[in-house]
Amino acid sequence: MPSLLRLLTYLKPYRKQTALTYFCLAANMGLNLLIPQIVKGVLDQGLAKRDLTFLILSAIAIVVITLVNAVFSFGLQYLREWVSQRVAYDIRNQLYDHVQRLSFAYHDTAQTGQFMSRATSDVDAIRAYTGPWLVDLTQSIFLLISVSIILFAVDVRLAVLTMLPTLLTFFLTVRFGRIIRPVHLRIQQHFSRMSTTLQENLSGVRVVKAFAREPYEIDKYKKDNWRLLEENMRSVRIAATNFPTMRFLTVVSTILLLWFGGQDVIAGRMSVGTIVAFNSYLVMISWPIRRLGWIVNGLARASASGERIFEIVDTKSAVVEKPNAIVLPRLSGHVRFEHVTFSYGGKPVLKDVDIDAKPGQVIALLGLTGSGKTTVVNLIPRFYDVSMGRITVDGYDVRDVTLASLRRQIGVVLQETFLFSASVRDNIAYGRPDASIDDVIAAAKAAHAHDFIMELPYGYDTRIGERGITLSGGQKQRIAIARALLMDPSILIFDDSTSSVDTETEHLIQQALQRLMEGRTTFVIAQRLTTILRADQILVMQDGVVVQRGTHHELLQQGGLYRTIYDLQLADQERARHELDAAGRRVLQAAFGE
Repeated sequence: MPSLLRLLTYLKPYRKQTALTYFCLAANMGLNLLIPQIVKGVLDQGLAKRDLTFLILSAIAIVVITLVNAVFSFGLQYLREWVSQRVAYDIRNQLYDHVQRLSFAYHDTAQTGQFMSRATSDVDAIRAYTGPWLVDLTQSIFLLISVSIILFAVDVRLAVLTMLPTLLTFFLTVRFGRIIRPVHLRIQQHFSRMSTTLQENLSGVRVVKAFAREPYEIDKYKKDNWRLLEENMRSVRIAATNFPTMRFLTVVSTILLLWFGGQDVIAGRMSVGTIVAFNSYLVMISWPIRRLGWIVNGLARASASGERIFEIVDTKSAVVEKPNAIVLPRLSGHVRFEHVTFSYGGKPVLKDVDIDAKPGQVIALLGLTGSGKTTVVNLIPRFYDVSMGRITVDGYDVRDVTLASLRRQIGVVLQETFLFSASVRDNIAYGRPDASIDDVIAAAKAAHAHDFIMELPYGYDTRIGERGITLSGGQKQRIAIARALLMDPSILIFDDSTSSVDTETEHLIQQALQRLMEGRTTFVIAQRLTTILRADQILVMQDGVVVQRGTHHELLQQGGLYRTIYDLQLADQERARHELDAAGRRVLQAAFGE
C-alpha cells in the first residue's frame, strides 16, 4: 500500500488532465445512472398509460444521453491512457537517469536483466495502475456508493437482501488481494531472474558455444522459465477459485430480487418499471463487483512493481557531488595520493598509498592480479571514493570538484573495451560529440586505427555490431584509445590497454603514445614490461600496498618482486636474443674466414 500511495505522486505534473479524466468518468457514470430511471418511466408511464408522447420523448432522451455519453467515454479512455503513458515515460526516464548517476559500486553488483525487467514489465504494471486500474477502482467505488443509495431509496428491504451477497463479495475481494500480492511479487522476481539468464546467455554466446555448454544453458533457462510458469499458474489458480465465487454471489442478488420483488409486484406494492430499474441497477453494480477482483489483482501487481522500482530509485550513490562543488579549470596534471586507503565491501583493497605524479610524468603500475592497480586508477576520476586519505589534482581534492569538470579532463581506456552499436566515427567522438571528422581521423591515426578503419565497408561511417563484435580485440582497443585521445585530456589512464594487440601493433601504439603523452600525466597499467620500461615512476603493488617504486634500472638493482617479474618476462628473451646474435656472428665469421 505505501508504494501505491507513493506512485500517485507521479500524477502531480498532470493534475489538470487527471482532473479532466475523473470529470469525464463522473459525467459518464451520472448519465448511465439516468437510463434505468427513463426505462422505469417508459414501462410505468408510457406503456402502462399508453402515453405515446412520453415514449417519443423518452426515446429522444436516451439517444441524446447516449451521444453525449459517447463524447465523455472517448475523453475518459483517451485521457486515462494519456496520463498513464506519461507516468510510464517519466518513471523510465527517472530510472535511467538515476542508474546513470550511480557510482561503479552499484554497477559492480547490479544485474542487467534485473534492471531490464523493472524498466519494462514493472513500469508497464505501474502504467496500468495509474490509468485503467485506478480509474476502474474509482468507478467501482462510485457505483457501489451511488447505486446503494438509489436502491435503499427505492426499497430498504430489497436493498438489504440484495446487497448482502455484495458485501460478502467485497470481503472475498479484500482477502483475494492479500493472497495474490506476494504471488505477484514472486512472479516479478522470477521474471527478472529469467531475463538475467537470457541477457547473460546472449552476451556470452561465444563462450557458451566454445565450451559446448548449450545443453547446460538450455536447462538453466528451462528451470527459470518453469519457476515463472509455476508462480503464474499459482496466480491463475487463486483467481480461478475466487472469481467464479464472486460471479455466483452477483447472481444470488438477482435471484433474491426476482423472488421478493416479484411477490411485491404481484401484490401491487411495486410497479413493473420499479423492479426492472432495480434489476438494472443491480446489473450495473455487479460489473464493478466482478471487476473488483481483477482490479485488486492489478493493484497487487502494481504494488509489487512499485516496490521494485523504488528499490532502485532510493539507492544512494556511493559517490555524491557536493552542492558547492568547484568547476575545475584546465589542469596541468599534478596528481597526488596522500595516505589513501580504500575498502570495498568491508575488505581492504588499498592501504596507505602515496603517489606524487608530476605534470607530464608517466606512472606505471605493476603487480599481480588483485594487487590493487586498477583500483588506483579508478579513484582518480572518482569512480569510487577513498575510505581514508585524499586524492588531489593540481591541489584540488577530487571530492570538492564537479564530476563533469574532473572527468572531462581525464582520458580513460578501460581494461574491458566497450564500443556502442553505432558508427566508428560516433564511437571515437563519444566524449566529444561536436568533434570534426578531421579531429576524429587525427585521433584514429595517432592510435594507429586509421588504416583498418578505411578498409571497413563505409570507412568511418561503418556501423559496428553490438559491443564492437564485428572488430578484433586489437581493433576495438585502438578505437578506444582514439576515443580517449580525442578528449585532449590533461590526465591519461591506460588500464592494460594494449593487452589485446599483437606485438607489432603494440609497438606502433607505444610510438604514438610517446608523442601524445608529452605534457600529460599518464597512468599506465600493463602486464607486459615492454610497455613501461621508459616510465618516470614504476610502482610495484602487492596486496594493496606499494612495495617498490623507482625507474626500471633502479628497480632492477633493488631486486624483489619487480626483478622476479622481469626475469619471468624479459630475461629469457634477452638471453635468447644475445644467443641469436652470437650465433649470427659465428656464421659470419665462418663465411668470411674472420
